[in-house]
Amino acid sequence: MKNLKISIAHLYPKLLNLYGDIGNVITLIKRCQWHGIEVEFSQINVGDSISEQDLFFIGGGQDKQQEDVSLELLKNKEKFILQRDKGTVFLGICGGYQLLGHYYQPHNKDRLEGISLLDAYTIAGNKRFIGNVTAKTDLVLPYTLVGFENHSGLTYLQGDTKPIAMVSVGNGNNGVDKTEGAHFMNVFGTYLHGSFLPKNPHFADYLIELALEKRYNDKFILPKLDDKFELSAHNFLVGRAY
Repeated sequence: MKNLKISIAHLYPKLLNLYGDIGNVITLIKRCQWHGIEVEFSQINVGDSISEQDLFFIGGGQDKQQEDVSLELLKNKEKFILQRDKGTVFLGICGGYQLLGHYYQPHNKDRLEGISLLDAYTIAGNKRFIGNVTAKTDLVLPYTLVGFENHSGLTYLQGDTKPIAMVSVGNGNNGVDKTEGAHFMNVFGTYLHGSFLPKNPHFADYLIELALEKRYNDKFILPKLDDKFELSAHNFLVGRAY
């Protein structure tokens, strides 16, 4: 891992940062440091230009904040699509996840346009999904993801966009089809807060590996860290309902 580095950018942290979502960025940075990987970290706020990155993170927020971020994302839509197609990694949580799709349709308001990195769309539902989630994934070992959902948006996936996991406890994307989150190429979205990555260190390392592959055009398998405490928290939540 010596002399390796990646760039990580946090998109619009002043607007989209609910339920401890900043913990996802902290986790990525700390795990890179523990692996001996240098991190070039930046925050991108309203009005800032979009530079090429290895990994973008965007968190969740209320409808008003999503409106502001939607307008800002759309200004740079083509840049984001170009970066996706180059293999840049994206992780979106809740409201940020919704804006990585085609659109979010609130109740009695204008549609919020997304940037279509994912072939997915979201409509406002009449019920709020709140509680712990356990979901099974085939992307990483161990094959479980845990987190805490708090959303009323109903997200539906289409085409080549697939779920990151299938829910065994909780509601996931829409409470009907048992899907949780979405991924296409190196773009990932999820409704899991809490924060997501501290409770799922295996998924954090998976994203770091993908970011390294994007930068160096080579495959990487990170060595195992001592994740005794992280996996203890993860395992404690597996199968636990709210």
